[in-house]
Amino acid sequence: MRWTERRREMLAAMGVRLFESPAEPPPAAADPARALVGGAPQAQQGRDDIGTMDWPALRAAVAGCRACGLCESRRQTVFGVGNEQARLMIIGEAPGEQEDLQGEPFVGQAGKLLDNMLRAIGMTRGEGPPAHQVFITNTLKCRPPRNRNPEPAETARCAPYLTRQIELVRPRLLLAMGRFAAQSLLATDEPIGRLRGRVHRWRDTPVVVTYHPAYLLRTLADKARAWDDLCLAASILEQGSA
Repeated sequence: MRWTERRREMLAAMGVRLFESPAEPPPAAADPARALVGGAPQAQQGRDDIGTMDWPALRAAVAGCRACGLCESRRQTVFGVGNEQARLMIIGEAPGEQEDLQGEPFVGQAGKLLDNMLRAIGMTRGEGPPAHQVFITNTLKCRPPRNRNPEPAETARCAPYLTRQIELVRPRLLLAMGRFAAQSLLATDEPIGRLRGRVHRWRDTPVVVTYHPAYLLRTLADKARAWDDLCLAASILEQGSA
């Protein structure tokens, strides 16, 4: 069958490749690693066993990760901090400039606000009884250049690391802070305004969604809503409903 140039262009725009000759062999299947990192092949060895790693192995894998282009611009990876058996696990979005410099999530003014928010519900990322300590990490372990939004391929590449962190911590509650963290964790495109205020599930673990502290620094009016979210989180922890 012969195709007009216009139809060829339309089909090409939809990702459809035409084969007019039966003798023409189909193209080789695309390498998923190559497709996700803009044409640069990536070694898959070691990624398939992320789901069996312990803490030291997982830390080493994240520190040496080159699964996407963010490895080229980062200063260092941002693995996470806190009690590795915490009841409450906090998940942010992506490291910013200060996180990239210090290698720790939620630093600077946003970090200070988070510490105050945690203190208000009797939790801490630092010293204190183990039952009151949290574990904090991000959806992405590397800073996107100029703090741009994470791209889907980057989030997909980092997802196994976050999944394994949750499996190792085994928290009673996940607190997703910010739109990208919530949408990635819950596999949804719903806006944060519709996600907050109710309890979701990641596998069997309750999830509460709230605003990112950096957003709250710019939008003071939503601090009251964030407080409601924290109260919801605190009530779940008190009930031990995980």
